[in-house]
Amino acid sequence: MSTDVTDKLPAAAPPGKGGSSAGGGLLQLMLGGLRRNMRQYGMLIALGLIVIFFEIWTGGDLLLPRNVSNLVLQNSYILILAIGMMLVIIAGHIDLSVGSLTAFVGAFAAVLTVNHHVAWPVAVVLCLLMGAVAGSLQGFLIAYFGIPSFIVTLAGMLLFRGLTEILLAGQTLGPFPNGMQKIGNGFLPEVGPNTNYHNITLLLGIVMIAAVVWQEVRNRRRQQEFSLEVAPVRLFALKLIAMVAAIAWLTMLLASYDGAPIVLIILGVLVVGYGYVMRNAVFGRHIYAIGGNLPAAKLSGVKDKRVSFQVFLNMGVLAALAGLVVASRLNAASPKAGDGFELEAIASSFIGGASMSGGVGTVLGAIIGGLVLGVLNNGMNLLSVGTDWQQVIKGLALLAAVGFDVWNKRKSGS
Repeated sequence: MSTDVTDKLPAAAPPGKGGSSAGGGLLQLMLGGLRRNMRQYGMLIALGLIVIFFEIWTGGDLLLPRNVSNLVLQNSYILILAIGMMLVIIAGHIDLSVGSLTAFVGAFAAVLTVNHHVAWPVAVVLCLLMGAVAGSLQGFLIAYFGIPSFIVTLAGMLLFRGLTEILLAGQTLGPFPNGMQKIGNGFLPEVGPNTNYHNITLLLGIVMIAAVVWQEVRNRRRQQEFSLEVAPVRLFALKLIAMVAAIAWLTMLLASYDGAPIVLIILGVLVVGYGYVMRNAVFGRHIYAIGGNLPAAKLSGVKDKRVSFQVFLNMGVLAALAGLVVASRLNAASPKAGDGFELEAIASSFIGGASMSGGVGTVLGAIIGGLVLGVLNNGMNLLSVGTDWQQVIKGLALLAAVGFDVWNKRKSGS
């Protein structure tokens, strides 16, 4: 007489039941999701912990509406540069000239508007074109002459800093027209009834929440259609709740002060636009391809020289935009403007998940990395920490981020 051994085996417990509670099952899903997406979520969690740490240590001053608004204004140009720098690093290059180019474009804007009385909208367009020309010249030398990007952009750093000194004759030049000042210092106008909050900012927050939820759900459905691995439903729902809560909290903070800064709207457009390009456009996929495996990309028909050229052209335009924001915020062009910005942008990209070898990184990661540095700067300033120790701490943060990247590669390769 035969015996069915399956009758003696215990039935498998469904997820979240049996041997563990529902809470334990959710915790296991979260930990599993974090392990699989450590590069994506690691710095986001670090940013949250840094914010909590300084909020407690400063006695609640860090997250006051006025300070949050200042945090956006003070770091906007670094975040703009970080977006462009992330694309450069993903493509396997580096750009050391962006700080000097930022100063040069600010000086060019001052000469146009202050000395020659050019209308500020025309000056803005001309400055962006100047950035495009500067970026394309460097990109041409890198892509088509084969000169390493480190050398070309190092020369560009010296060249644009010298041109800035020549344009300004070593002096600070200002002030800018009122319309141009609003690029770096202005806020969205108030309209509608008095609600004790900034109505347009509230409306933008609602639109942003709806857009984020729609985009996340759409991406999940597309991944399922192509039989790609997706996060468990509970982890996905938890992620959505966290994103919605963060956007709602930031919206209420800004709406309770002067509203959303104009530069925040510019940043939002850049993040959405470049995020879409890097996720869905052919150009974005080609950037990842040449940075991840250049020989394979060439064999696949990717025109690597043209892509590298376009990456540096784009970096030049974003550096020009950052230069306009810096100059308008200071209401003057200075020969020392942009000093060290290239290091801040590079550090933001690596802290945000970029890889030294290229082919890895996201636009959102660059923003997170920039915010990590921004919150560190702002929190330490509120605590009156000296600039010497600020440099030490930021250096350690960069070293830790790159060390984590190396460790993560070794672990995944083992």
